[in-house]
Parts: sequence; structure tokens; C-alpha cells
Amino acid sequence: MTERQLTPIRPPDASVEVPGSRSITNRALICAALADGTSTLRGWLDSDDTRAMIDGLGRLGVEIEETKGDLTVRGLGGDFVIPLHPIDCRASGTTMRFLTACAALVPGRVVLDGTPRMRERPIQELADALNALGARAVTVAGCPPVTVQGGALSGGHVSVDASRSSQFLSALLLVAPLARAKVEITSSEIASRLYVDMTLDVMSNFGAVVQTPDQGRFEVNTEQRYRPRSYAIEPDASSATYFFAAAAITGGRVRVNGLTPASCQADVRFVEVLERMGCGVERGSTWIAVRGPRYLHGVEVDMNAMPDGALTLAVVALFAQGKTRIRNVPNLRLKECDRMAVLKSELEKLGASVTVTQTDIEIEPPEEVQSATIDTFDDHRIAMSFAVAGLRARGITIRNPECVAKTFPDFFERLESL
Repeated sequence: MTERQLTPIRPPDASVEVPGSRSITNRALICAALADGTSTLRGWLDSDDTRAMIDGLGRLGVEIEETKGDLTVRGLGGDFVIPLHPIDCRASGTTMRFLTACAALVPGRVVLDGTPRMRERPIQELADALNALGARAVTVAGCPPVTVQGGALSGGHVSVDASRSSQFLSALLLVAPLARAKVEITSSEIASRLYVDMTLDVMSNFGAVVQTPDQGRFEVNTEQRYRPRSYAIEPDASSATYFFAAAAITGGRVRVNGLTPASCQADVRFVEVLERMGCGVERGSTWIAVRGPRYLHGVEVDMNAMPDGALTLAVVALFAQGKTRIRNVPNLRLKECDRMAVLKSELEKLGASVTVTQTDIEIEPPEEVQSATIDTFDDHRIAMSFAVAGLRARGITIRNPECVAKTFPDFFERLESL
């Protein structure tokens, strides 16, 4: 297993570019595949997760080509073919959940599988909802592999439990316009609700509008269909958090170009948390910049809407004065690893005192961050978050740095360019 040691830097004054949003790329790929005609996706993220989605859609008969840096997607309007072999979703949660919903439109049997960790991640709530809409989805103890026998979705009312993952709800919404009758979806508790809003935004851009009469009800009229189009994917706000955090802990200034304050991505609000900690934030029409203060202050904040940013915040908390309490993030236990447990173990290596409950993390920073080798557990966000600490503290080494290829293949090169 390889390792990568970080080197502390002087306070930077830099502008950076981050790659396209993984979350938007995979949602746009689904909408383009469900459209009847050819779409072009510009600014897409080329990573392990998006390659898993591209390959999975290819197994369903969707032709996707790279042309001069763009993706050309020849949508089938939902007329997917029956794959001859199981679809390997690898470690991509969006690929597993979204393609499971798409499989309900396939006139035959579809099996979806993934990595050993993917086989531990929940999907029963989505299977139950698809079954209520006329498909037949079977899991193994509530997790992948999933076997779907579909052909069509009947429509009607369905309730989905999205308390553990908003992706269950997003998956249903994405395929709902192709049901035989109007679909009404209710969900009383939704984890990371802003990611559902992102799904609605991408759907609308492809011509499928969802009515939301109240917070927990979604109505999809099936007289509308996805329309092929040219679509620009904005920079990844989750990836941007690492560069904003770099400015915060070093006292420098970092500007991320192409990211708008009006973005539909949840993690664009991460800068608001940094403002509460003492950072200065500048917002332009097509950029956001963070300037680190002389002293950072600990905060208490609900991070349910942006769980990826919770990991970045946990590392920033190492350099703050006073405790930081990150609340309402129980779904961190269901990600690429048990992120709650890993945050505790790795932050304590660096000298912090960490208390973890089922839903919260409390971090008391050390007087001085200690040298340590960080175990990433093959989790890209653990690797990227803790790498930021190495820009300020000496002796920070990241084990298995290659795992960042899941969403940000050249992360370390861009970080070190500061």
C-alpha cells in the first residue's frame, strides 16, 4: 500500500479550478439516458464513480462517447435493453441506487452488484418503494446485490423512507416521469434534503418538472418526458471545501473559480460555516473565495444537509480555539466506510479529544497537531479531508492516497499547487 506525505505551506493567495460535480454528473447522465435523443454534457467529472455510471448505462444499451472533452449521450427514452451479465456498480452509491430504479424499466431480469463495502450499504427502502410501484426488486438482507424484474412502473402513490439516504428518494424521482400513471411520492424524513433539491433541479433542466406541494410530498406528471439537450455541469462544491479549508487553517486566501453562490449543491454553504469560525468570505457571480483568520473559533453546527462537508469541518476543527460539535450526521456511518468511527480514530491520532454519539461528533483540538499516518479505509473523502491538515501540521502522511480517484483523480497535485 502506498503512502503520501504532505508538506506544510506558507499562507497561499491562489485561484484554483476544481473538477465537475460528481453528484450532478451522475444525475445528468441518468436524465440524458432517459431522454429520447442525443444530449451533450459539458464539464463532466471523469472519475471512478462516474465511470461506473457510464459503464452501467452502457450495459443497459445507452451509447455514451467522449467528444473533445464532452460526453455525448444517446438516450433511449427508457427503452433499455436486458443486460447479459450483472452490472458492476463498484463503490458508487449513486450508481447502485439510480440504476436499480432504472432497472425497473427493463423488460427482463437485471442484477446489480458492487464492492464488498457496497454489499454492506442499505438499499431495502428503495426496493420496497419500487415493489409498491409494480416492479420486483429483491435484495440480500437489505443490501446489494439487487435483482430487479421490471418492465414498467405502474404509477400511483408510494411512500419511501429516506431517513438513511436521500438517494432512495432521488432514484424514484428520476424514473417517475416514465411511469404509466402519475406518481405521488411521500417521505416523512429526508436525510441531506438539499441533494433531493439538486435532483429536482437537474430533472427540470431536462424538461421533467416535479411539483412539491409540501416538504414531504412530490408529484410527477407522466405526460412530460425528458428532453435531450446540451448541459453544463458546474464545479464540485464538495471538492471545493478542501481548498476553502486550506485557506482557513493557513490564514491564506483561496478562490475557487466557476462555483456560484447560487449553486444547487449543498456544500456551497460550507463557506457559511467557515464564516462563523472567523473566516472572511467573498462571493462573485462565478467564484467564491475564503480568507483565513488569525484565529479560528470552534462552532456547533447541524451538518445533515452537507455530510461530505462534515469531514472537512472535522479537520478544520483541529486548528480552532475551543470545541467544535458537528450535529445530526448519523448517515456518515453508512458511507464508503463508517465515517463516524474513522473520524474518531484518525482525529485522535493527531492529538484531538473526540466524543462520538449515534448522531454527533464533538472535537476538542490539541494544543499542537501531532504527526501521524492516516488510514483512509479506501474512502476518498477521508483521504482528502485529512490531507488538508498536512498543509499546516508537519508529518501528516496519507495511506492509500489513490482512493481519491473515486471523485477527484488529481486531487493531490491540485492541493500541492497551493
